[in-house]
Amino acid sequence: KEAIAKFEEKVGEKAAECKEVKLLGQNPPIEKMDASLSTLACCEKLSLSTNTIEKIANLNGLKQLKILSLGRNNIKSLTGLESVGDTLEELWISYNLIEKLKGVNVLKKLKVLYMTNNLVKDDKEMAKLNELP
Repeated sequence: KEAIAKFEEKVGEKAAECKEVKLLGQNPPIEKMDASLSTLACCEKLSLSTNTIEKIANLNGLKQLKILSLGRNNIKSLTGLESVGDTLEELWISYNLIEKLKGVNVLKKLKVLYMTNNLVKDDKEMAKLNELP
């Protein structure tokens, strides 16, 4: 919530009307994806990299979201993406703590998945990418 207020102050616009919202590297870091994210109705690109987020959540109001950047956080799973499954084209999620790709199957329009430096060890997990359209 504070990060959105800082963003609005910096760019001089309401975040809810912006196509691109950059909330990366906040000080103090963002710990949770709270309900204030659901106000970003026009957002097509959301950058939340370099924070301390542990869980993907509260994306239900982002009806236009195409690019989600969550690199360099503490995210452990890909659950929580259901509400952007019909629009998300790019997911940038490198340098997190992801072991399994459960949840990636909901991303019907995904074209780019950048997830280096995670904890996926089992090749069977990568096979889940074949289930995508």
